[in-house]
Amino acid sequence: MNEPINKVSVVIPVYNEQDSLPALINRTVTACESLSLAYEILLVDDGSTDESADLLQQAAEAPGSHIVAVILNRNYGQHSAIMAGFSHVSGDLIITLDADLQNPPEEIPRLVATAQQNYDVVGTVRQNRQDSGFRKIASRILNHLIQRATGKPMGDYGCMLRAYRRPVIEAILNCHERSTFIPILANTFARRTIDIPVLHAEREFGDSKYSLMRLVNLMFDLVTCLTTTPLRMLSVFGCVTAVCGFALALLLVTLRLFLGPEWSADGVFMLFAVLFMFIGAQFVGMGLLGEYIGRIYTDVRARPRYFIQRVVKSSTPSMTQGEKV
Repeated sequence: MNEPINKVSVVIPVYNEQDSLPALINRTVTACESLSLAYEILLVDDGSTDESADLLQQAAEAPGSHIVAVILNRNYGQHSAIMAGFSHVSGDLIITLDADLQNPPEEIPRLVATAQQNYDVVGTVRQNRQDSGFRKIASRILNHLIQRATGKPMGDYGCMLRAYRRPVIEAILNCHERSTFIPILANTFARRTIDIPVLHAEREFGDSKYSLMRLVNLMFDLVTCLTTTPLRMLSVFGCVTAVCGFALALLLVTLRLFLGPEWSADGVFMLFAVLFMFIGAQFVGMGLLGEYIGRIYTDVRARPRYFIQRVVKSSTPSMTQGEKV
């Protein structure tokens, strides 16, 4: 049985979202005010180059504000920014949310109500997604890859609107690998998980921060941080390729002996094709090995995931729901 939820912490990574921040803050505060619980909102600036950091600082310094601004010195990526927020939360239930308002903050009370039913992790599945066809296809591929690798049947790993119990967050913070994919780690430590459907809106301000190259990098990070299965598959593929190559060599020798050298000359391009296939397989194997070696190199250096430049909060304590008259 989980401990009762007395306080909710909302962690939101922010990167160049100055246009959406006023609406984001107002809607998130309104959603949290509807809870009969104490709350805090941690907005983590992930090295924004626009006015986002200044807006966050102003919101946090307002008298009685429930907002805490965590300012990073540069861009570290969405998951590292969320980890920086996790290191400063004080709530019993932690909710993560994107800053682009595609996942409405109004869904927060539903996540809290579901978590109160003794769930460790509450995931979400976006309904009627308002993304491009490319993003939808890429998301399906990544979700399928993660589910096969982890054995966890969560429906939408790409949706950051999620709720986590504090013990799960503490377990995540104790993990020291540099490449961290939070939903997967959370499901590893959670005993009871559930998915609920949530609304998904069109992006009103700015553009998506996930370009094609970022999605490709994310895919490689997921593959190499989740499992060593690709290395095992590579070994199996190498064995199969070696057996096929040996069988093909025997066939070519036999055909030359029985059909003469003319046939062998006619098959020269086939030999080149087979050679190129083997060379391509070698490059694939070298690339996979390079990914794992690079990850080992990164972990051995043990550099911090992020560097917090400053944390800003209101000097006037905010009242909890129970203290309000």
